[in-house]
Amino acid sequence: MWHFGDKVDALVEVREQDLSAEEKIGVLITDDQRLFASGLARIVDAQPDMEVLGEAHDGKEAVALCREKTPDVVLMDISMPVMDGVSATRKIRDLSPSTRILILTVHADDEHVFQGIKAGAQGYLLKDCTPETLARSIRAVYAGDTIMAEDIARKMLVTFELGSEGAKLLPPLTERELEVIAGFAQGKSNKQIAKALGITEKTVRNHASNIYRKLHIFDRTQAVLYAIREGLVDLDELESRYGKPDWGP
Repeated sequence: MWHFGDKVDALVEVREQDLSAEEKIGVLITDDQRLFASGLARIVDAQPDMEVLGEAHDGKEAVALCREKTPDVVLMDISMPVMDGVSATRKIRDLSPSTRILILTVHADDEHVFQGIKAGAQGYLLKDCTPETLARSIRAVYAGDTIMAEDIARKMLVTFELGSEGAKLLPPLTERELEVIAGFAQGKSNKQIAKALGITEKTVRNHASNIYRKLHIFDRTQAVLYAIREGLVDLDELESRYGKPDWGP
């Protein structure tokens, strides 16, 4: 079975090229384990295109720092005192919709991971990932893509299967909306989808909004998981219909 994690390296290699030499990704680190947070800060600061804007050690502090500094990406722990990562994610998304949130968790089966999706996080990595994977995932999330570790993707698919009752009552998707979801599943950006379908990026965004509204979901991750669960798309079908994923501009 295909998972988001399988495509991380290929995806981010393209995204890295999109950053100009002068542009830096502002990163806020949130973790109640200060030693781990410091380690994350060293990894981020070692990247020429990133800078650490601050460290928070609970969700409430993260929300306050986001209000003050408006980071591009927040590295978010889940289990923290005062305010947990899911609640902080929800508040930050309301406060600063442009801020991207990358959740770091210890276990793929953490009961709060699914809630993180509903709260609006764009990325989900296990804490035992390599520094290289972390840096590349930050770049990908900053560029507007969704990143998910393979083990977490598997857990999400199971969760969606268990919650599938009543899915048939949802409004049907149009053929073009299905094509847009297929583009999501291939890891394509809005620009790539627009080029492949011969439409504008604005039209792609409009289709995405309609998809989210119809399915009562919030982002690309949920759209693709829904499509896989319902059998709307799978890797073999995508490759036969659209060819191998194209990671070019």
